[in-house]
Amino acid sequence: MNRILATAGLVAMSLAVPVNASLSATIEGHWANPHHTVIVNVARCGSAYCGVVSWSNARNHEKGTVPGIRVLSDLRPAGDGVYKGDAFEPKRQMHGSATVRQLGPDVMMVKGCALFGLVCSEQRWTRVS
Repeated sequence: MNRILATAGLVAMSLAVPVNASLSATIEGHWANPHHTVIVNVARCGSAYCGVVSWSNARNHEKGTVPGIRVLSDLRPAGDGVYKGDAFEPKRQMHGSATVRQLGPDVMMVKGCALFGLVCSEQRWTRVS
């Protein structure tokens, strides 16, 4: 009897809807960094997603973050609201890996790592209109 209940519990757990399944929003759109000094437009690039700076303030222009520069590329779904691809940090001229985790329809965490994961940076981006 205990085995039947345990098996039924496992079946019920496997049929449960994952928490992230309710995220019907896409990563496509305009996203602002935490200080709202850069806005990145994430859109389809072939079979993946890319992020291109669509606006940045004057201070970021001086650091190389200018409109038209691609900061995210080849983002592909990895499951559970996570996308993996490549990142570019214009200020330091560094390329590395990118992990984007969608936390909700209007919030995502963007993490970039370079030098075999020794240098990483993470930001919480919010959707803007």
